[in-house]
Amino acid sequence: MAVAVAFGQSTAFSKALLFLHRNGRRSFTSFSLPYSSSPAAASSSSSAFSSADKLRRQKWRVPVASVLERGGVKIARDDVVRDEPSNNIPDTIFTKLGQQLHRRDQHPIGILKNAIFDYFDSSYENKFDKFDDLCPIVTVKQNFDDVLVPADHVSRSYNDTYYIDPRTVLRCHTSAHQAEILSKGHKQFLVTGDVYRRDSIDSTHYPVFHQMEGVRVFSPNDWESSGKDGAAYAAEDLKKCLEGLARHLFGAVEMRWTDTYFPFTDPSFELEIYFQEKWLEVLGCGVTEQEILKRSGNSNNVAWAFGLGLERLAMVLFDIPDIRLFWSTDERFTSQFSKGQLGVKFKPFSKFPPCYKDMSFWISESFTENNLCEVIRGIAGDLVEEVCLIDNFTNKKGMTSHCYRIAYRSMERSLTDDEINELQWKVREQVESKLNVVLR
Repeated sequence: MAVAVAFGQSTAFSKALLFLHRNGRRSFTSFSLPYSSSPAAASSSSSAFSSADKLRRQKWRVPVASVLERGGVKIARDDVVRDEPSNNIPDTIFTKLGQQLHRRDQHPIGILKNAIFDYFDSSYENKFDKFDDLCPIVTVKQNFDDVLVPADHVSRSYNDTYYIDPRTVLRCHTSAHQAEILSKGHKQFLVTGDVYRRDSIDSTHYPVFHQMEGVRVFSPNDWESSGKDGAAYAAEDLKKCLEGLARHLFGAVEMRWTDTYFPFTDPSFELEIYFQEKWLEVLGCGVTEQEILKRSGNSNNVAWAFGLGLERLAMVLFDIPDIRLFWSTDERFTSQFSKGQLGVKFKPFSKFPPCYKDMSFWISESFTENNLCEVIRGIAGDLVEEVCLIDNFTNKKGMTSHCYRIAYRSMERSLTDDEINELQWKVREQVESKLNVVLR
């Protein structure tokens, strides 16, 4: 549904403006290919280790499969990762397309999804239709136009979205499927899936995460006898539904509603709960904009919609401190969770120290932090824990310098100095060659 476009990486619907407005930091700027930030810019344009050491260092790397299958659609690597200016998808992203953590009953993401399904099944006589295996490759129209994202909006940027070509993307939100589902006549449904966004690197952000959205459509017969107009009726039903969901997941918690703004719902709300001695944003929601309903053949109806980020809630419910852990295949992680066991607290199994490396360079006008993180992640994978700007200045000639601190840490083993040094040299080389910066 349209609301899911709002989700920040590991946040819920309430972080819409983080994705849509990005705090005013990002815009349609161009930069060195293949990391182009706009379709227009895209179209212009150590041997000292032993064999055993190299094998050990490569254990964390996931082999790149040649063909995956999603939603009954076979996806070849060449369908997604292409050596052409309009494509900005690395192999590290392609390898995630077939993972489907939300469909694993013994994984925290799958456990949470099923718990939400259970709530809706037990609360509504007429069951919500459920979709959790829809192909993540969608058109620009599905991803943006159908949910009323303006044509010049920053969220369409190559800096934020993974483009296969100028007309095709990896979905940024499960809302990309809303128009089609509504047009097929579904009146209440839940959509769950993996979504993809180019983003920063830290313990709560990852370029692949999972969303769930819900939609419920009402006809005039539903609200006319209530004495309320359609929007008021839908809003009241929405809040009752989501308060029940919060109690189902978190128990008897204090809740509060705040008014907010989303471009695809009006009125719009955020739900917060008081949990573990602090207020926690759970989700965002609202009454669906009539234009969206009109386009799908529901002109006389009203609807509500909500969206939430599964990682954000799972990190709280399971006490998981780092979003990278969701992708771990280490049995010390996977064995801690069982089907149907919501909220089992994660027990840390390692205390490996981080290794910090600083890198300074003169930036160009086309430089963006997302592109820097993409380069670093492409080399170090999940061994990079955080990339943080620690210093910047502009000299008398007008040149701007940035200094970034990169934290390397494995969640499963200790990293050697030689290993980190080799990664850092590769990072420096790639940053300089791909991002048009001058190292200091």
